[in-house]
Amino acid sequence: MSTYLIGTFELTLPKLICKPLIPQVLKSPQILKSPQKEAAAVQHIMASSSEPSQKLRILLMPFFVTSHIGPFTDLAVGLAVAGAGGVEPTVAVTAANVAVVRSALERHSPAASGLVKVVTYPFPRVDGLAPGVENLSAAGGDAWRIDAAAIDEALTRPAQEALIMERRPDAVISDIHFFWNTVVAAELGVPCATFVVTGPFATLTMGRLIDAVVNGDGSEPESSQEVVIRGFPWPEIRIPVTEMPEFLRCRSGELNPCVEALRRCFGQVMNTFFELEQPFCEVLVREGHAKRAYFVAPLSPPPPLAGVSTFVEPCFRWLASKPSCSVLYICFGSFAAISADQLRELALGLEASGQPFLWVVRADGWAPPDGWEERVGAKGMLVRGWAPQTKILAHPAVGAFLSHCGSSSVLEAVTAGLPMLTWPLVFDQFLEERLVTDVLRIGEKVWDGPRSTRYEEREVVPAEAVARAVATFLEPGGAGEAARGRARDLAAKAHAAVAKGGSSYRDLERLVDDLIEARAAAGGMTSLSAVPAKMSGNNADGV
Repeated sequence: MSTYLIGTFELTLPKLICKPLIPQVLKSPQILKSPQKEAAAVQHIMASSSEPSQKLRILLMPFFVTSHIGPFTDLAVGLAVAGAGGVEPTVAVTAANVAVVRSALERHSPAASGLVKVVTYPFPRVDGLAPGVENLSAAGGDAWRIDAAAIDEALTRPAQEALIMERRPDAVISDIHFFWNTVVAAELGVPCATFVVTGPFATLTMGRLIDAVVNGDGSEPESSQEVVIRGFPWPEIRIPVTEMPEFLRCRSGELNPCVEALRRCFGQVMNTFFELEQPFCEVLVREGHAKRAYFVAPLSPPPPLAGVSTFVEPCFRWLASKPSCSVLYICFGSFAAISADQLRELALGLEASGQPFLWVVRADGWAPPDGWEERVGAKGMLVRGWAPQTKILAHPAVGAFLSHCGSSSVLEAVTAGLPMLTWPLVFDQFLEERLVTDVLRIGEKVWDGPRSTRYEEREVVPAEAVARAVATFLEPGGAGEAARGRARDLAAKAHAAVAKGGSSYRDLERLVDDLIEARAAAGGMTSLSAVPAKMSGNNADGV
């Protein structure tokens, strides 16, 4: 087991009362967006401390996929900041996933990165997987092998348990897949919380689907084609069987231990903010689905608009030439595959729509139709591989986001105040789509035809349907304008949530406080490292 220190320093501070006084220079999202001021704040805390002391050591264990490792890393930074130097977060991943953590940390300032450690543990031996393939996003057709290994207690628990026992943290924050960590932490006498990268809407919907389909609680599908969920803070939610996650379509009970562990754990930390999903946040707590709930997003706010013109990537030079709110940004995430035939129809549909677009394509070897790039010209831009999505969404030229509805992408669109065209592909993305289109009403489906979570069952969405959906959504006075107004209202609430005194600000503080109290109750230290209530000049914001 190797240990890496990401960044160049750690913080060691004198003792702190159980409810720490948090310096505002680190808690303000406006300050966090300034690397120079954040570095100055961290250096100020370092200079103010001379006594070595024990920090609250939190071990975070994300699932083997980029879309989980990124939010877990963001949470680690958030905990370090909320703890004002008294919290030592460590992200535990397999060796091949260290680069994913590094990449996520680079979205924050160098000073924030210096607050997070990374440790590794061995990836389980899985038949059929090449050495070094340890992330669903890199596994291609073998992704199912990683998925199966992740929830196989006999394969994955031993290495994780050995790491937890070796490091003996004060608290564990685990992904939902690793249900055994609640038991391991209990044996060590420390709390184990679960970080759920989706929000309460998708989590509660998934739970009701499990009850209906797997457990057979009497709310079986009204037909073999559709499941209807009632008794929600919404009239009803209809889910075609073809749009349900694979384990539910197979009526497998393999995730039941995960659901049970979710209810038993110390608390659920959710990648949402209270104002975004308020009715569902309330149901989660009221119906006892969580002992404690913390809604802490957005953990990685977008860059300030004033700074987008300084980004050097070619796509930003192209965006700078476009009018405000004119560009459609298209990205389908880092995992799910799309057929070459579908990519061709999408390309032709974008061309026919007549709308400017920036399209991120992650399909090795695929090329657009002959003559397409010449015909599109400056109207569109194709980016292959990775693109700085959060920065792109913050650009004033971007007017809408065509997305697969991954939970992080939905949250990033909301935080940027952008309406969405939805094209879900796998997992919980069809549930997230309903949050976007039916609950929040900040987006519309690209395609109303048959859809499926299974690659081999998907129908090719024709170019005509793509062109019609894009042109209609983006036309002046169209549905996209109304959706944009609602999205901008939510963006204001997102930024207020992470500002001083906001709901996510308070919940992140409360999470740290509750873990401190749990350590004290277990007979550990009763306090963290003290941070002076006031900084130089008696002005915490003046660094």
